[in-house]
Amino acid sequence: MSDQSRQMTPEEAAEFAEQVFNKAREGDAAMMAALLTKGLPPNLRNHKGDTLLMLAAYHGHVETVKVLLEHKADPEIRNDNGQSPIAGAAFKGDLAVVKALVDGGAQVEGSSFDGRTALMMAAMFNRVEIVDYLISKGADPKAKDANGVSALDAAKTMGAVDTTAQLQKLLA
Repeated sequence: MSDQSRQMTPEEAAEFAEQVFNKAREGDAAMMAALLTKGLPPNLRNHKGDTLLMLAAYHGHVETVKVLLEHKADPEIRNDNGQSPIAGAAFKGDLAVVKALVDGGAQVEGSSFDGRTALMMAAMFNRVEIVDYLISKGADPKAKDANGVSALDAAKTMGAVDTTAQLQKLLA
């Protein structure tokens, strides 16, 4: 019997999975493409509910995000905290990743469990270009989360001067 037919032990499988999640965090697009082509599930999740796409998006790896989306990774899967890849990219301020996610099917108005949208995240953290982009793609600047907080309210609360002015001008 060949050694290749041997099943991984649970410990080996856990170690392999951790290495795969690290490749997403590191943005190793070539390795991710190779693994996905060999059958790695594109929506694999870690112990926090983060998908490979969430990790690649959050860490700003646009090429890895594109590879995952090409292999049918679902941009709408939330982690255990209710966060989506587009909200993570908006929080981090990565416009290229936000654009790749939208191009790959992420809902511009998709929200976390508490109703917070990517636009609200971008506004809170003074991400002017992302606010402009999301609004150009149909994000509603008047939308409110479960607590009745809008993107403008969030920007004001966080002291995000540029996005506060940007949204005030837009809503005037």
